[in-house]
Amino acid sequence: MVRAIVGANWGDEGKGKITDMLAKESDIVIRFQGGSNAGHTIINNYGRFALHLLPSGVFYDHITSIIGNGVALNIPYLMKEVKSLTEAGVPMPKILVSDRAQILMPYHVLFDEYEEERLAGKSFGSTKSGIAPFYSDKYAKIGIQVSELFNDEILEERVEKICTLKNVMLEHLYHKPLLVKEELMEELHMYRDMVRPYVCDVSAYLDKALKEGKNILLEGQLGSMKDPDHGIYPMVTSSSTLAAYGAIGAGIPPYEIKNITVVCKAYSSAVGGGAFVSEIFGDEAEELRKRGGDKGEYGATTGRPRRVGWFECVASRYGCRVQGATEVVLTIVDALGYLDEIPICVGYEVDGEVLKDFPTTEKLDRAKPVWDVMPGWKCDIRGIKSYEELPENCRKYVERIETELGVPVTMVSNGPGRDEIIKR
Repeated sequence: MVRAIVGANWGDEGKGKITDMLAKESDIVIRFQGGSNAGHTIINNYGRFALHLLPSGVFYDHITSIIGNGVALNIPYLMKEVKSLTEAGVPMPKILVSDRAQILMPYHVLFDEYEEERLAGKSFGSTKSGIAPFYSDKYAKIGIQVSELFNDEILEERVEKICTLKNVMLEHLYHKPLLVKEELMEELHMYRDMVRPYVCDVSAYLDKALKEGKNILLEGQLGSMKDPDHGIYPMVTSSSTLAAYGAIGAGIPPYEIKNITVVCKAYSSAVGGGAFVSEIFGDEAEELRKRGGDKGEYGATTGRPRRVGWFECVASRYGCRVQGATEVVLTIVDALGYLDEIPICVGYEVDGEVLKDFPTTEKLDRAKPVWDVMPGWKCDIRGIKSYEELPENCRKYVERIETELGVPVTMVSNGPGRDEIIKR
């Protein structure tokens, strides 16, 4: 059976914890898109970790953790991340890397930085991890696949072409140092030696695992609003963040994905720039930011303060729809216990009309939130184990969200720890 765990919103919904928790019942966990540009924070009996490339199943002995073909593979970063786990006392995880994954190169990171610098005030709020230049190269067919590391003839041909194209931009657009073919080849040989023990025909491996009835977990990065087709384009990421892409980014048939667990936060937070209708500011935002997450709303990769707002019914319902949610997990409900009243955004007013369906970015930029207010529960709900024990107003809040989303909320997270979860 295959289950996908994906985000309903702008990323940062708490997917890492949910994957870590549900991985217990899985045999294989796969990252199927994105790169090291976002982090999943996980707290378990080994400590507190921010994972960036590794799947969140690496803390279990029985799991095979896979980097799928859809991932932007930064090889030295992957090795560094594995080392940081083993140094913290985590047993060496079993890792496989798809032979069809493409390699994120240091020049991708440089091009990301140069472009953000060039765009100045009109930049996309990139994490400068090389993600957009990497995927641009992949689709322009000048990327390098893991399998090609083992064929110097192909590699030299590829590197030659890369230098020719990139150096024109480096010289005439960015006025920066040029790429040197010999240096790139040396780097790629180093990557080849690092990744060699992990390379696998992942699609064939998964085909066999499915025939054997293994449980497979697909782990998404970021959320619906950052999808290049269905998100707030152009302030999106460069790979599809939707569960449907899990089939492509892992190499399995789409019909195998039976459960789509969509993770949604009990309030809203956004990674990077772009339209965010329910955003709040000033002291109100700072108070929510301080109480949110396990160490406040600050990026796991960048440390930058996240933008926050109240719960977004319009965006979240749309997020669940494009993901194909079969169930919703509502996270960080415990953060709202300080509020007398909790606003929720139930519609967008655009040009005098109230919209209930999520619009395209061009309209979104003009949207104003339509608020409804729910009574707060004014107490700490951490430590509560059953749904019935939650304060009545807390249950009403969860049930109102469930009604708005039109998808069952099957789990409520009331703390950052692996076991701080209430199953309904």
